[in-house]
Amino acid sequence: MLGIISKLFGGNKSDKDVKRIRPLVEKTNQFFTSYASLTNDELRSKTAEFRQRIQDHLKEANEEIAGLNTKADALPFNELNEKDAIYQEIDKLKKDKNKKIEEVLEEILPEAFAVIKETSRRFKENLQSPATATALDRELAVKKDYITIENDQVSFANSWTAGGGQVTWNMVHYDVQLIGGAVLHSGKIAEMATGEGKTLVSTLPAYLNALAGEGVHVVTVNDYLARRDSEWNGPIFEWLGLKVDCIDKHQPNTQERRNAYLADITYGTNNEFGFDYLRDNMVHSPEEMVQRKHHFAMVDEVDSVLIDDARTPLIISGPVARGDDQQFHVHKPRILTLVQEQERIVRTALNEAKKYFEKGEDGPKEGGLHLFRAYRGLPKYGPLIKFLSEPGVKVKMQKAENYYLQDQQKNMQVVDSELLFHIDEKQNSVDLTEKGLNAITRSGEDPEFFVLPDIAIKLAEVEKSPAPADEKLQQKEALLNEYSQKADRIHTVQQLLKAYSLFQKDVEYVIDNGAIKIVDEQTGRIMEGRRYSDGLHQALEAKENVKIEAATQTYATVTLQNYFRMYHKLCGMTGTAETEAAELWSIYKLDV
Repeated sequence: MLGIISKLFGGNKSDKDVKRIRPLVEKTNQFFTSYASLTNDELRSKTAEFRQRIQDHLKEANEEIAGLNTKADALPFNELNEKDAIYQEIDKLKKDKNKKIEEVLEEILPEAFAVIKETSRRFKENLQSPATATALDRELAVKKDYITIENDQVSFANSWTAGGGQVTWNMVHYDVQLIGGAVLHSGKIAEMATGEGKTLVSTLPAYLNALAGEGVHVVTVNDYLARRDSEWNGPIFEWLGLKVDCIDKHQPNTQERRNAYLADITYGTNNEFGFDYLRDNMVHSPEEMVQRKHHFAMVDEVDSVLIDDARTPLIISGPVARGDDQQFHVHKPRILTLVQEQERIVRTALNEAKKYFEKGEDGPKEGGLHLFRAYRGLPKYGPLIKFLSEPGVKVKMQKAENYYLQDQQKNMQVVDSELLFHIDEKQNSVDLTEKGLNAITRSGEDPEFFVLPDIAIKLAEVEKSPAPADEKLQQKEALLNEYSQKADRIHTVQQLLKAYSLFQKDVEYVIDNGAIKIVDEQTGRIMEGRRYSDGLHQALEAKENVKIEAATQTYATVTLQNYFRMYHKLCGMTGTAETEAAELWSIYKLDV
């Protein structure tokens, strides 16, 4: 049996992990055998017994934390330093408490896993699983048709609806699944292929960690799986006295969503967990928050969630004042002409670079200079990308880049002198050069039409003038109004430059039914409902001649990578973790 399990989990390191976990599996099976003689009420009472053991183990820590909270609350409001010192001590105690939780859960693990396994067996072998009704049973029976109450007896059917279809529970944990459960509980990645019972495996660490009362989050990649898995496994947990919910079933910022997080086990999609965190950071009072402590998260398809999608930020945005008043179409002809001229300059620079390279003169002051100039001008220019793909060329360009970036970029003007604007692709920024400003300023226009004045100096000059107070006020208002108009104008120009020089159709975005839609750079999927902020989306709409919608601004943002690193304990399941093992360890300290 051990050999079969080793094959399922891989070899080498996995063999060692299996050998380490094997004693826990044997203990679990011993308890499982002994639990067969328990009545349903006795088996169900194990949940309360485990919880009491955990609370007994945490009693001293909880009392110490409660005492410090009381002490902090009693301090006057202005005793900020003393309060802060107490709260820092509380934070330290909470970390110590988490360690104590892990200690007692490790002790309970074989018994808790055996309870889940025995419950699964009873559901598989019996059409109904009766017991003495509890208050939770009565509460659930109102909403769940697989639960019936008669007098003081409750009965759970072994068939119910999950994911829109009828399911009958027919699973009992094999040793391979017990091992997978132990791996997950230890905060690691369990590499299990499709068909090896990942859904069943998840019941083990979910039940065990839910006993601590700190909340368990089971994360899936889409809302169908979140709903289905919560409905599929829910009756097993509910029979054992736990509350189960799915956040994707409820609207954001509602009491129902808040209650879902208060459940012992909460299912949901990665994005919804992340967006709820962002919304909680925008509330006016703690009572409006829906999430509680980020304690334990178990992620299905962990490589997809924590690697493929993790760098894409979740963004909550909203309308900008005068967000539909940007003059993108007004300035578009200037920018289009500017970009076309820049392309000519870049083409010339690239041709010069090639000539120097052919002669072997590829140093930073020769071919490297012209190549780096082309890159600073249009890094996504097709012929440039093709040339950089040739052996050794990109290295030469990087050497030139390092040369001109040194000494606080004092020689960068040599590179940019021929350009109309220069691009920092890493920073996603575009800036006009003096030559570019002159190029887009039309004959007869104010030479500083696209130049922001030093508003502080201008206002100071007005203040020092001998003009009457009311006249000074009018002059200041006129200056501020001019400054605002120029700032909007320059911002519009910069966003248009970005749209033309850094964003390519059918690469970063597509046009679908007359709308600009963002493409996920990691997965290639269209990100429905997402819009670039700060006017960039409007610039793209102007570029592609589609309807320009109102501008938005970012209110809150977080990457899934940063969100999931907030959890005390993180684990996951996938069939392909080994290929991402190094990255999972370096980012999340997750072992496979």
